[in-house]
Amino acid sequence: MSKSNKIPVSGQIRRSQMITTFGPGAMIDLPLHSVIVGGLEHWTDQGRTQVHEKRLEASIAKTLELPNDVRVPMFSPPVDDEDPDSPRAGVTCFAFPAWFVAQVEGKIHKDPGGKPYRTRPLVHWRGLEGGNHYLHDGKKVPVVPVRFVQACRNGHISDIDWYRFVHAGDPPTRARLWLDEGGTGGDLGDIYIRCEATGARRPLGDAKLTDSRVFGRCRGERPWLGRHANEECKAQDSDEPEWTRLLVRSASNAYFAQVLRVISLPDADEAVRKAVDEVWKILDAAVDSLDDLISLRRKNKPAITRHLGTLKDADIWADIERRRRGIEPEAKPIKVAEIETLLACPPEAAHEEEPEDDFFARTRTLDELPKILEGRLERVVLVHKLREVVAQIGFTRFEAVMPDVNGDLTLGVRRAALSRDLSWVPAVENRGEGVFLGFDYDAIVNWQLREGVKARARQLNQGFDAWARARRLEKAVFPGAPYVMLHSLSHLLIQAVALECGYAATAISERIYAGSSGYGILLYTGTPGSEGTLGGLVAVGRRIEHYLKFALELGRLCSNDPICAQHIPTDPHEERFLHGAACHGCVLIGEPSCERRNELLDRALVVSTVDALGAEFFVDP
Repeated sequence: MSKSNKIPVSGQIRRSQMITTFGPGAMIDLPLHSVIVGGLEHWTDQGRTQVHEKRLEASIAKTLELPNDVRVPMFSPPVDDEDPDSPRAGVTCFAFPAWFVAQVEGKIHKDPGGKPYRTRPLVHWRGLEGGNHYLHDGKKVPVVPVRFVQACRNGHISDIDWYRFVHAGDPPTRARLWLDEGGTGGDLGDIYIRCEATGARRPLGDAKLTDSRVFGRCRGERPWLGRHANEECKAQDSDEPEWTRLLVRSASNAYFAQVLRVISLPDADEAVRKAVDEVWKILDAAVDSLDDLISLRRKNKPAITRHLGTLKDADIWADIERRRRGIEPEAKPIKVAEIETLLACPPEAAHEEEPEDDFFARTRTLDELPKILEGRLERVVLVHKLREVVAQIGFTRFEAVMPDVNGDLTLGVRRAALSRDLSWVPAVENRGEGVFLGFDYDAIVNWQLREGVKARARQLNQGFDAWARARRLEKAVFPGAPYVMLHSLSHLLIQAVALECGYAATAISERIYAGSSGYGILLYTGTPGSEGTLGGLVAVGRRIEHYLKFALELGRLCSNDPICAQHIPTDPHEERFLHGAACHGCVLIGEPSCERRNELLDRALVVSTVDALGAEFFVDP
């Protein structure tokens, strides 16, 4: 909200929160109001700056299925100016919902079954006095927004037609409504809506089931985009209209921002392309084969030596062939480009100064590894400087969209629009540091061939399939046992590191790389403030063997064992389909740190647990 002489500040939110938590379509309880954040058309141009990141712009265009030559610019959320005479800057929000509960301190009543309950008027804003009070028995009483609204899987949201609900299909009578609440646990089965005129009384528990359909079909309402923004709403798996469902405004499934993240790393191939550009005329005239290139470089011509430096002959020859065939450089998936760059970082040099670039990383030597890490940990890269750019391209309700192993958004959940006509997307940039661990490719491939690993991978895959079926996610693909193993190790390592490095666990983020380009874990901090540049993670990287051993010890035994270790992913009673041996007592961490919302975890793939499945990657020597 903006600040000026006429319009007071109603609330302030950090820029990063506007991308990940309170973007367009999110609901916020302000001190005096409940609002829904307006779409991008309702964000002022003043106070915002453009954010540049080519790889992220290309990924956004791909995700939004735009033409190859189209790029959507990124801008930071507008920042309020402290000068009261400056143009108003900020984000417009709309009052939502329109129904309120009057805070009447009434007597305790009993329903026909003798169960006690208290009752309060449920009123529309048109029935309020001055917009924030209700006239009850001649006295003004305060009101609070009702907790319940209706929404659909396509992100549409609206007020519940309480008259229609309470009369359960009968012609609704528009008389005064009451909210009857019994019990102390807030169970929906103890909450009733009652019509004063007809006596009709219906439990809100009727709307608890996902397929109850008591609220009717979705009308495609998008209040965050302003008036007359409704659109046709169809089910994601058919052309039939979608049904609305009960949604608690403050629930964790009310808003999931769809974000894309990129670590601003120089492309590993970019150095080759730039070097070949400088001496292309010489190379094009004198090089017809790889042997010709090797011979030319051995002659130590000054121009060739100066520009090609220590670049590999094979990489240079591949770029020469690409140019002659007229092939444009292929855009790589986000994580593929990142891990290739991290794996190509040069070794540390004495007295080397950090450049002014956004990225500076060096590979440290691994002299003597503990037996349990030998043949598994291959590379440690100390990332002294990095820049993370996060952009929001949409949002969902009820179900989050997770990235695949390459960093692209998947699962086929339809996103809700940030604006009527998307001409830009909100983004923030964070700066920090990190440490990258690269693992031996062959060791992971051979590990997957073990019978114990195959059996555990089948269990985890079956749990993933059960989770996808329950949510009607037909396009969901299990990311594989290596991803789950590295993800679980990352969580254990974050907990081990947080105890000694000076960072809070929630300040450390992760990126998991598990694909044909390599296997690795990047732990990093990226914040707009100073906590991203304390140097703690680089120091951790210099003693990473110690922290890895500590992390493995943490994973062996959980305070909830043997129940945790013996959890079966397909168990329908627990409905923890995306967890193996994983719970809050061992590998679950704060969700802001996790790239998968604390899902797809199993410490049994990392180390041996009390269940002794024989699926661990790190085998005791």
